[in-house]
Amino acid sequence: MRLLITGGCGFIGTNFLYLMRQRHPDWFIVNMDKLTYAGNLGNLRSLEAEAGGSYTFVHGDIGDRELVTGLIARHAFDAIVNFAAESHVDRSIDDPAPFVVTNVLGAQNILDCARRAGIKRVVHVSTDEVYGTLGPEGQFHETTPLAPNSPYSASKAGADMLARAYHETYGQDIVITRCSNNYGPYQFPEKLIPLMFTKATRGEPLPVYGDGMNVRDWIYVDDHCLGVELALLKGRAGAVYNFGGAAEMPNIEVVRTILRLTGRDDSLIRYVTDRPGHDRRYAMNFELAAKELGFAPSVTFAQGMERTIGWYKANAAWLAEVQSGAYLAFMDTWYKERA
Repeated sequence: MRLLITGGCGFIGTNFLYLMRQRHPDWFIVNMDKLTYAGNLGNLRSLEAEAGGSYTFVHGDIGDRELVTGLIARHAFDAIVNFAAESHVDRSIDDPAPFVVTNVLGAQNILDCARRAGIKRVVHVSTDEVYGTLGPEGQFHETTPLAPNSPYSASKAGADMLARAYHETYGQDIVITRCSNNYGPYQFPEKLIPLMFTKATRGEPLPVYGDGMNVRDWIYVDDHCLGVELALLKGRAGAVYNFGGAAEMPNIEVVRTILRLTGRDDSLIRYVTDRPGHDRRYAMNFELAAKELGFAPSVTFAQGMERTIGWYKANAAWLAEVQSGAYLAFMDTWYKERA
């Protein structure tokens, strides 16, 4: 397999690359990443050292048509997996423009370059957030109408619609995956679990939106990566596949789990004004992926959290490296405005 991965220096892309290297050492992989604030080239140092000529990194933007076209021509890829995205909801509320540029226009460029070159398959990695929000019961199915409630989720929904349109219009072999909330090693510390871990270890207040009862379905990142691999190898052209962890959890319980695993107590919790357009509940039905791909999550939430918090404790230097002043300033300002 000759594979182009976009966004491979981000959280999920990094874990996918390590897992594919372990499971398919004969694959040739090019990782193209723009290296924005959440993309860390250092994540893949050991992979690059071990893989030799079977792995190549290219610094670039998925919206750069000349670059993408040249890479495809040079390496004759069998498939593309598009992880590249701006992905933080709070940042999308602060400034939606970069999300439209990368998540919509960048994805369209990948689709078009792949179509013109005759790439056999494109896997477009999306999110459960495109479905909007659920009430106390029910689950998202692949046929659930899209109803995004944030600029981030709207940009991902736009890319999903383009992927569908390219399949329907041009007959292009495209598979869309939508996943619930990921957690695990290498996650950038603006997201809930690494952010709360960082604050808990410092003894700082932990800001929790609203009443803390917003529910998410959590999936350990390796389980998601295995789902993407299955979609790549077995997915039906034009299909959408949901991936979930069968681990619904209110945000406040996630925070309390982190406090317990870091030896802190609930006195650090601070409830802050809720995020605008904050979806109340997500829950993924992944029966189609189980039936057609053989997908099933293998890591429980308790197991995954032990692994995740253990990894952050063991990799304090990595955490310090990625926590730039710009990141801390943005997040501190965001939460102070809502306190």
